[in-house]
Amino acid sequence: MKNLKYKTLIATTAVLASAFTMPSFAADRVYKLKLAETWSANFPIFGDAPRNMARIAEEMSGGRLKITIDSSNKHKAAFGIFDMVRSGQYDMGHSASYYWKGKVPNTLYFTTMPFGMITPEQYGWFYYGGGMSLMQDVYKPFGLLSFPGGNTGNQMGGWFQKEINSVEDLKGLKMRIPGFAGEVMAKLGAKPTNIASGELYTALERRTIDALEWVGPSLDLRMGFHKIAPYYYTGWHEPSTELQFLVNQRTWKKLPDDLREILRTAMKVSAYDMYIQSYHESGENWATMKTEYPNVEVKTFPKDVLNAMRKANQELLDEKAAADPLAKEILESQAAYLKKARVWTNISDRAYLDGLDDTAN
Repeated sequence: MKNLKYKTLIATTAVLASAFTMPSFAADRVYKLKLAETWSANFPIFGDAPRNMARIAEEMSGGRLKITIDSSNKHKAAFGIFDMVRSGQYDMGHSASYYWKGKVPNTLYFTTMPFGMITPEQYGWFYYGGGMSLMQDVYKPFGLLSFPGGNTGNQMGGWFQKEINSVEDLKGLKMRIPGFAGEVMAKLGAKPTNIASGELYTALERRTIDALEWVGPSLDLRMGFHKIAPYYYTGWHEPSTELQFLVNQRTWKKLPDDLREILRTAMKVSAYDMYIQSYHESGENWATMKTEYPNVEVKTFPKDVLNAMRKANQELLDEKAAADPLAKEILESQAAYLKKARVWTNISDRAYLDGLDDTAN
């Protein structure tokens, strides 16, 4: 009997010890993830976002979450991020959702839309207006999760070799312009294409393309486009360009709950930081452009061109909604949120800025 009690006590102690040591063991485990980015090595602003995310995640986790980053120089597939993360070759990716429209058409709505939401409106839609849930509905069948990955703010309309004075000037125009805006331009007779960032200058210089849009003064000036295309048009096509973090679902499920929350927070913080950085750099570089590059002519598309773009955009939206129930749900959600949010934008930001203009006059 004594031996039985003794053996029972030993067994109970072992179970209790196991219960207390297992979490400690799990808490000491280091999770090493690999991320592939669309951008080349040391690419500013865009490339800063995943590196900030990795640093924040490692610091917040006390070193338990380590993320290494491979640039396109290494993996050689700038537009292959979707497939590499889906297959598990990489655990994570940093890119732009509209690059995958050829594979999954509904992915393009989560970067930005012509004549759509500006950045604060779009973030409101993502985090509080149902946008995140709809985005996961699109990516889930492919074993992926998608999170906002950094915003450029309102982008410029692009660099052109020749002025655009009418819709006729768009016909046959070879232009680097991705996403839904590319479809709008095609509908108006242009020939849109998508080219990796490292090849843009050469393509424009050699007249492989006639025009291109990239981002805005935050990145465009350092690319040198002003040296070979003097006309810089204001934007219409990407009022709130959000990059993305892609995460393989199997990788996500393997992470403990606390590391998932740390990763989620690191992605969110680095995304917002990219927006701030991009805004700052645009202001700084715009001032530089006005003083150091007076040959650049800042233009706005004529009203008849913008009206034609808007009309083509709406016709395409109607076609997409009619052809796909999920596209219809996404587009209706965006339109409803924009209608509501824009009232406040006009009453707050627009009224404030218009009031300042009136005072200055």
